[in-house]
Amino acid sequence: MGATSPILSKDIVRPIAKRSDLWGAWLTFHVWAVCIGAGAMFVLLPNPLTFLLSFLLIGSRQHGMAILMHDAAHGVLFKTKSLNEFVGTWLLAAPYGGNMQAYRHYHLKHHKHTQTELDPDLPLSAKFPTTKASLKRKLIRDLTGQTFWRLRLASLKGVELEGSDAFAKSSRTPIIVTNIVLFAALAALGIWWAYFALWLFPLMTWFMAVLRIRNIAEHAMTATDGNPFRYARTTKASLPARIFLAPYWVNYHLEHHAYMYVPCYRLPRLHKAMRNAGYLPKMEYETSYTNVLKLASTG
Repeated sequence: MGATSPILSKDIVRPIAKRSDLWGAWLTFHVWAVCIGAGAMFVLLPNPLTFLLSFLLIGSRQHGMAILMHDAAHGVLFKTKSLNEFVGTWLLAAPYGGNMQAYRHYHLKHHKHTQTELDPDLPLSAKFPTTKASLKRKLIRDLTGQTFWRLRLASLKGVELEGSDAFAKSSRTPIIVTNIVLFAALAALGIWWAYFALWLFPLMTWFMAVLRIRNIAEHAMTATDGNPFRYARTTKASLPARIFLAPYWVNYHLEHHAYMYVPCYRLPRLHKAMRNAGYLPKMEYETSYTNVLKLASTG
């Protein structure tokens, strides 16, 4: 499956795979606009409910930055190569502590060796299904910041842990610069505290939980025998799921593995083409993230 073994004709895939600088610019603007708007909501209307909503929205869009960075790492978020490199590095990866170049090197191994012993992401999915108690403990570690600090410390020590590709292991200059600029901008507005309460706090907690759930949905309990229709999963995302858990069409993961050069904003169209070609019954497909988590915690 993919470029070497297409399942759809080139005439169908070629227009779907078309890249757009306008789309890339819009999604980059959108992810930042949601973060800024969510933060402003709490600053202007401070109460527990607006803080919770702001916290969830910002954490989900930090995850959204990682999703868009992923497309830039593949060179498909923008049509223009330099925009993929600059925006992916500085405006998408660095703010949440990621390094696109390090991620690209890691991630292409995942595509080449999906669900095999050489897949660097295999440890993330191989532990499932697990017990409900075990999954609960994992999510608690995420939501209390324990996972964040474990991965950060591993990154500083140069130790490679499962999931540590989420953060930089090499040059940290873009990370330092962008976060100083972010803090300085908030301080200039007289709300320096927002950097810690509305940026770092969601990043250390909700972002990590969402990242785990996404990883489970994408490859946990999928085939390890090389079946291209079963070694990744597409999950139907409801409107709340798209807002808080799976933005920017990240739920179409099987389609992404089938044609990794198709931009995220065209994955729904690719899914429709595969469905119209009669492949849906063959595909690893789940109707909700809730169902995926039930499958992942069987006892």
